[in-house]
Amino acid sequence: MDLSDVLDVSKLIEAFFGKKPDVAIASQRVVFGTSGHRGCAFETSFNESHIVAIVQAICRYRAARGIDGPLFVGRDTHAVSGPAFYVALEVLAGNGAITMIDTINKFTPTPAVSHAIIEYNRGRANGLADGIIITPSHNPPEDGGIKYNPPHGGPAEIGITSWIEAAANKLLEANLRDVRRIGKNAAEIRVLPHDYVETYARQLASVVDLDIVRSAGIRIGVDPLGGAAVNFWKPVAERFGLDLTVTDSTIDPTFRTIPRDWDGQIRMDCSSKYPMQRLLNIKDRFDVAFANDTDADRHGIVTPNGLMEPNSYLATCAHYLGNVREHFEGRKIGKTIVSSAMIDRVAKALGTTIVEVPVGFKWFVDGLCDGSVYFAGEESAGSSFLRTDGSRWSTDKDGLIAGLLAAEITARTGKSPSDYFAGLTEQLGQTFYARIDKPADKQMRAKLSNIAVDTISNKTLAGEPISRKETNASGNGAAIGGIKLSTEKGWIAARPSGTENIYKIYAESFLSDDHLKALQIEAQKILEHI
Repeated sequence: MDLSDVLDVSKLIEAFFGKKPDVAIASQRVVFGTSGHRGCAFETSFNESHIVAIVQAICRYRAARGIDGPLFVGRDTHAVSGPAFYVALEVLAGNGAITMIDTINKFTPTPAVSHAIIEYNRGRANGLADGIIITPSHNPPEDGGIKYNPPHGGPAEIGITSWIEAAANKLLEANLRDVRRIGKNAAEIRVLPHDYVETYARQLASVVDLDIVRSAGIRIGVDPLGGAAVNFWKPVAERFGLDLTVTDSTIDPTFRTIPRDWDGQIRMDCSSKYPMQRLLNIKDRFDVAFANDTDADRHGIVTPNGLMEPNSYLATCAHYLGNVREHFEGRKIGKTIVSSAMIDRVAKALGTTIVEVPVGFKWFVDGLCDGSVYFAGEESAGSSFLRTDGSRWSTDKDGLIAGLLAAEITARTGKSPSDYFAGLTEQLGQTFYARIDKPADKQMRAKLSNIAVDTISNKTLAGEPISRKETNASGNGAAIGGIKLSTEKGWIAARPSGTENIYKIYAESFLSDDHLKALQIEAQKILEHI
């Protein structure tokens, strides 16, 4: 193994505490993307000052909105998540907040924090809890991230993140002069232990049928990809008597054992065949296997047939749950505008409605809260769904229940999720979907995120008339931060990543793989001229 480019953790931590952002430089300011603020300490975009400013801004937001319950705080296994976690606790303590951290001070997945907030707030009108998760998701080892979940338990909506972002940058501009922070040894720090594993695990049977999984003897393989879920699986397996094997329990902030992604980078992306290779190599040992990213809000499903394409599994989940959960009848399916039209076909077959929104799980929170949406998913392998009785479970993405649902599907139907999806394509027709990631500088990302419909003068797409041009989602009218062009036989879409220096080209053909390639080629040509 070539270790020449393995992360030097000590230098990263030194940069985290040593580098100070210059707010006159745009890349060093606080910027909330689709899932919180992310950056790298080496590039002075995720440093101690950023955490201090963001957490102080969150405290001011809480005070302004009368949120005075405990604050559930979680973190993943990235190298800077630990230092950022302790800095956050000091600022929270300085503002008099009561914080709830893991009982044994271990890592905490995003869905466990979301679930804890919901459970604490159940039946309460006052003293509501909220949460902070320190994670850059599947991003490379040198990155860091922080996100805020208000009392509904899901990702904060744009109005909240914009408020926090503006307040944090003002604090940075003032050299953090008005920050309230208590030192590490201060007696005033109010940190309480919370058993995230127990709280989450004891109610899993209310959202996934684990009795049928156990009875069927389904052999499950799980690769946490070095992430925060590593300590969850043994207690879950023991509680429910599951034949579940954690295939790799290594915790290493360099993530050097994770196979490199398509571009040579280390990413804990469970939807990519490259980092998933080590689980794919042993797939025949299990009836079904899955992995999660570092904060366990995403899923990657592996069957004896290989790694499922995320959209295929989303369609499978929506169809299966719509058929077997009696309390889901009459409720809707949530999807993002760049997710596969196969999900629309599933909704039509079930006689239900699609709610199509921009990318970002925050757009699904209201539907999951009021129960009008029984399943919500986005093409980047993030989803959540209601408990079997139709009440809310997690209003953030939950890769843990997504993986366990694959085992339930296998146990109940006698088919792997991939075979189940094959049956759907026989019934509803096959589509051909792909996403291409391209490097993008700041200027390109800005152009694409603010693109107007009339910017695209093309009348046809892969030889077919363009029937619809969209820069806003039909489900809620919100801007998609990009553009989607549709014909009767397929569609393309493009948008910049909210977390990395890339833009994404999505395409789906209702005809063939060759037609899909033609759509992709034309999409790239169109984007070259914006």
